[in-house]
Amino acid sequence: MSIQHITKGLHGDNTLDETLFGLVARDLEEKGYSVRPAALPEDLAYSLHDFQQTMSTRDYEAAGTGRGGDYLKNEFVRTDEICWITGESAAGAEWLSWTGRLQQYLNRRLFLGLFSFESHFAHYRPGDFYKRHYDAFRGETNRVLSVVVYLNPAWNPIDGGELVMYESDLDTDGLKVVPLMGTIVVFLSEEFPHEVLPAKRDRYSIAGWYRVNASVDNKIDPPL
Repeated sequence: MSIQHITKGLHGDNTLDETLFGLVARDLEEKGYSVRPAALPEDLAYSLHDFQQTMSTRDYEAAGTGRGGDYLKNEFVRTDEICWITGESAAGAEWLSWTGRLQQYLNRRLFLGLFSFESHFAHYRPGDFYKRHYDAFRGETNRVLSVVVYLNPAWNPIDGGELVMYESDLDTDGLKVVPLMGTIVVFLSEEFPHEVLPAKRDRYSIAGWYRVNASVDNKIDPPL
């Protein structure tokens, strides 16, 4: 899905409400991505942070790449660990409610046809990384929008762990995003290769994806 497709979805004079969702929608229209430092509601950010801090190593699994039968764990590509968010906890339910409202807003304003949402907590230990990759390949998946939220109080830029977003495969500089508490990043999944650089301390975040419906033969395409 192209940035031009999103632009065609807007109507009226493109004047958006000065709300967070409106700012994200405007960024997506203009650039295909949105970076909003410390923009997640503070109570939600700390609820998610506090819950993730109570999780034990048994709650996580080694992260991999791919989906379904193509799922593969490869420590040459990524070394973080993840835990899928099901909404069973109060913090998880609050997060899914918030992302549900964002989904409704973006569908209403940009006509994206977002159908479902999946997300997981991510924990990067010191030295962990996720090498340059796309969240979706053109025509091969139904992920449309990627969402990342950072849960790291008192993070210092010298701690590393930046997300680096590239405009294309030819871009070697990229845009670095420091994983500050409550920072939100939303981008078109097919458009931007990106990577996570190693950090000097434990790094916590949530990664999620909005998807369109890829049902076949009247069977609803599941989110996982």
